[in-house]
Amino acid sequence: MDLYEIWCDLAPGISDTEFADAVHSYLGSLEGSGRIHGYRLTRRKLGLGIASIGEFHITIEVSDLAQLDRAFVTVSTRSDPVESLHHAVNSRVRNFQAALYRDFPDPHRHRGAERF
Repeated sequence: MDLYEIWCDLAPGISDTEFADAVHSYLGSLEGSGRIHGYRLTRRKLGLGIASIGEFHITIEVSDLAQLDRAFVTVSTRSDPVESLHHAVNSRVRNFQAALYRDFPDPHRHRGAERF
């Protein structure tokens, strides 16, 4: 499983539940169409966390980079309905940061191929 990790803060004047609803509409549609495997929206708790990353964290799960690429192709068409759903999330955030992680060790990794 590959994990597309996103951190962000809310833009000024945006309600947290309004943002959450927009995320669920957008990513729920991508999940429902098989473009992503799943997703999760979390929020920093008790102010604990690294200050330089956002208060909100979204994890998007994809089976492999090919599925992630298909999701990006779908979104990059910039046509509705996905464009409106993407804009509803993107327009509500600031301080966007992203990273790509994977499950480790890779399921196809051969034992004995370790580097020290």
